[in-house]
Amino acid sequence: MATRAQSRQHAPRSDEAERYQRAAHDALGQLDWAIGFLHGIRKTQVSRALAQNRSYIRRTLLGESEQPLPTQKSQET
Repeated sequence: MATRAQSRQHAPRSDEAERYQRAAHDALGQLDWAIGFLHGIRKTQVSRALAQNRSYIRRTLLGESEQPLPTQKSQET
């Protein structure tokens, strides 16, 4: 049975992990915006490369499924 001290030692780790995960999702949201902006100003090669990086981050580093952006489905890319 875990003591209170042991429970408190584990709590900051999960809180810290949640903070990092939230920060990663916030950064991906900013990346989504940048990809959309670049696509909107017809910088499609750059937006395509960033979209591929975003997919890699979601799939490999966060262990989540890909969520294609509208720019990834476009006829221009």
